[in-house]
Amino acid sequence: MRTEGIAEQFHQYPTVKAEVDEGYRSLANEFPDQVSAPPKKPKDDVPLGERHAWREQLRRQSSRRICVAHTNAEHQQWYPLQRYTGQRKDYADTHLAIAGLVSDRSAQRATGHKTSTELVPVRQPTC
Repeated sequence: MRTEGIAEQFHQYPTVKAEVDEGYRSLANEFPDQVSAPPKKPKDDVPLGERHAWREQLRRQSSRRICVAHTNAEHQQWYPLQRYTGQRKDYADTHLAIAGLVSDRSAQRATGHKTSTELVPVRQPTC
């Protein structure tokens, strides 16, 4: 997180918000207004009501993150990226082209949830 500059980006852009998984708990602790991590698992001796509330919070947070997880998984399923045999200098262009296609498909995919921001294709369709 530190070596990749993620924390620095949150310092520079205080209006940016992110949903993360448990692996980024320290980032959520450092930027509580910007980063949302799954709720911590309750101890074994807590009342059943609190355990059910925790599971519901976890389910809601997972529901917000699943569209991104599906898009990332779709990106990895493209054959040219699985077994790239081209020249190394061309990989970045290939990766960027596929990322654009995946992004466009994700933006056009029907969703049952209202999005907090408008999803728009990376490129405008050409006829």
